[in-house]
Amino acid sequence: MNERQRLANLLRNCSKNLLLREGLQAHGSVMRMGLGFDLMLNNDLIDMYGKCGRMGSAREVFDRMPERNVVSWTALMCGYLNSGNAKGSLSLFSEMGFSGVKPNEYTFSTNLKASGILGIADNGMQIHSMCVKSGYEWAAVVSNAILDMYVKCGRVSEASRMFSVMPAKNVITWNAMIAGCTVEGNGEKALVLFRKMQELGEVPDEYTITSTLKACSGLGAIRQGSQIHSSLITRGFLCSVRTIIAGALVDMYVKCRHLTEAQRVFDQVEQKNLISWSALILGYAQECNLTQALELFRQLRASVCHQVDGFVLSSLMGVFADFALVEQGRQMHAFTTKIPSGLDISVFNSILDMYLKCGLTDEAERLFDETQLRNVISWTIMITGFGKHGLGKKAVHLFNQMQSAEIEPDGVTYLAVLSACSHSGLIQECQEYFSRLCHDKRIKQTVEHYACMVDLLGRAGRLKEAKNLIDSMLLKPNIGIWQTLLSACRVHGEVEIGREVGEMLLRLDGDNPVNYVMLSNIYAEAGYWKECERIRKLFKRKGLKKDAGRSWVEIDKEVFFFYNGDKSHPLTEKIHQVLKEMENRIKSEIGYVHGVRFALHDVEEESKEESLRVHSEKLAIGLALVCGELEKGNRTIRIFKNLRVCGDCHAFIKGLSKVLKVVILVRDANRFHKFEDGVCSCGDYW
Repeated sequence: MNERQRLANLLRNCSKNLLLREGLQAHGSVMRMGLGFDLMLNNDLIDMYGKCGRMGSAREVFDRMPERNVVSWTALMCGYLNSGNAKGSLSLFSEMGFSGVKPNEYTFSTNLKASGILGIADNGMQIHSMCVKSGYEWAAVVSNAILDMYVKCGRVSEASRMFSVMPAKNVITWNAMIAGCTVEGNGEKALVLFRKMQELGEVPDEYTITSTLKACSGLGAIRQGSQIHSSLITRGFLCSVRTIIAGALVDMYVKCRHLTEAQRVFDQVEQKNLISWSALILGYAQECNLTQALELFRQLRASVCHQVDGFVLSSLMGVFADFALVEQGRQMHAFTTKIPSGLDISVFNSILDMYLKCGLTDEAERLFDETQLRNVISWTIMITGFGKHGLGKKAVHLFNQMQSAEIEPDGVTYLAVLSACSHSGLIQECQEYFSRLCHDKRIKQTVEHYACMVDLLGRAGRLKEAKNLIDSMLLKPNIGIWQTLLSACRVHGEVEIGREVGEMLLRLDGDNPVNYVMLSNIYAEAGYWKECERIRKLFKRKGLKKDAGRSWVEIDKEVFFFYNGDKSHPLTEKIHQVLKEMENRIKSEIGYVHGVRFALHDVEEESKEESLRVHSEKLAIGLALVCGELEKGNRTIRIFKNLRVCGDCHAFIKGLSKVLKVVILVRDANRFHKFEDGVCSCGDYW
C-alpha cells in the first residue's frame, strides 16, 4: 500500500469514528508530503472535517482545490447538512449548477433532504424535476429522498402518489410513508401500510415500529398497539434496552389510558429516556393521580442520567395550571430558576399561564413586567388571562402596549382581546378591534373571531343582530358559534330565536348533550313544559348523558375532588351540615332563595332544593369551611370546576361572600368568577 492510500484510509477512519485530533495530524502529513492538491485526499479531508463539525476547515480545503469533482461538492453539502445548515447545502447546490460538474444520486438525495428539513416544497419539487430529467428519479436513495421530502413539507398526497408508482420499495420507503400518514393524522392509513408491508415480506425496523405506535396513540387503538407489543416480544425485541421503542410503547399505553401497562413497560426499561418519563408523568396527571405524577417527577429530578428539559417543565406546569395547583406551581417555578432549561421561553410562558389559571393575576403581571423574555405568545397569554378574570380594560391596555412595543399580534392575540372585551361587555372596543382584524390582510379571520362578536351582542341582548352577523359572514358557521347564540337566548329568555337555533343544533350536532340541556332549559324557564318534556325524552331515547360536574379544592397542598351528590369524603356529614347552616344564614340575612329552575323539573320542590345543595362546587366550598380555611387566615377560597357554574350556585356563592366577608374565586369552564361582598366580577353574565 502506497503512502497516498494509507493517508486516505486513515482519513476515512477518522471520519467514521469522529477522530478530529488524528484527522488534523493526517492533514498535516498530507501537506508535508506535497499532496495538498490531491483530489482524492482533499475529498477525504472535506468529509472528515464535515463529519467532525469543522465546516470552516472543510470550506477552506474546498476553496483551495484547483480541481473539484462531484464527490467534492457532495461531501461539502453533506457537511453543511449534518451541521444543521440546510440552507448552506442548497446554496452550494445552486453554486454547483454553474461549475459544469453534474450532480449524482447522492448530491440529489442530500439536497432533497435539505429541502425537507427547511419545509421548502418548491425547492424540493425543482430538484425532483432535475432527477427525472437526469434519469436518477428511480435510484433507491433518490426516490426515498423525494418521498421523504414531500412528507416533511406536508405534501402527503404527493408523497402517496410517488409511493404508488415507485418500482421498488425498501424499509426506508415504507417508514417514510407510514411516518407521513401518522404526522398528518391519518393513523388508519398508517396501520394499513404497516400491515401491507409485512404481507409483502418487508421486516419492520425500529423506526417503523415507533411511527406505527404513534399512529396507535393518535387513534387510541389499544388493540393494534398491544398486538405490536406482543409481536416485539415474540421477535425477541428487548424493550429494556430499546429505549426509543419503549418510549413509544409507554406513550401509546398512556394515550390509550392503560396506565398499568405503561408503568409495566416503563419499569422494564434500563435506560429510560425523557419521552418515557414525560409521557408517564402526564398520563398520571391527566387521570387525576397527581400524587403518583409528582412522585415520578421527583424521581426524574433525582436521576443523574437526565437533565429535565423545557418540554417536561412546560408540560408539568400545564398540568398544575389545568388543576390550579398553586403550591406545586410555585415550587416548580422555583425549580426552573435553578436549571438551564428553565430559561426557555416556552417554560416562561407556561409559568405565566399557571399563575393566571390559578387566579394569581398580580403574580403573573409582576413576572411579566420583570422580564424581557417575551414573545407574542407571552402577550397573548396575559391578554387571555385578564379577559378570563373579567379585567377587560387591562387586557385592552396590554394589547395597545404590545403594539407600541412593535410586537405584531396574530390571529390568536386578536381572539384573546376580542374575548376579553366580550367578557367585560366593552362593546365599542370590541367592535373597533374586530374592524381592525377585518382590514388586516396578514391575518386570516376565523369563525371563533365572529363568535366573540356574537357573544358580545348576546350579552347586550342584541340577539337579532347577533344572528344576522352569523347569517351574513362569509365563513361557514360551526357548532360553537350557534351554541354561543343559544346560550345568549337562554340568558335573555329569547324563545323564538332559541327554538330556531336549538332545533338546528339538534340536527347538526345531535349527539351533544349540551344542546339538549340548553334548549330544554330555555323551554322550561319560559314555561313551555310540553316542549321541554319532548326534548328531554329525545335526550333519554338517544341514550345521552350530561358530562358529570366535578369541582376541586386544594387544602394543605392536597387536592380534593367532588362530583354532584358525592358522599365519598369522610367529612361528608360535616360538609352537609355546614352548607345547611350557611344556607340558613344567607336566607335570613340577605333573602337567598334556591334557584329551583336549575334543578330537575320532574321531582318535588323539596327534592329539588336537596339536589342543588349537593352540587360539586358547594361541596368543595363546604370542605374548605369544615377544614377551617378562614380560621387559618385565608380570606380567599379558590374553587375550580370542569363545567359552567349553575345559576343557583352562583347566587349562593355571592351571598356567602357577603355574609362571611370573604373572597371566593371560582374558575369554571368559561371564565373566573370573583365573588366579593355579594357581587361577582362576571356581572351575572357567563
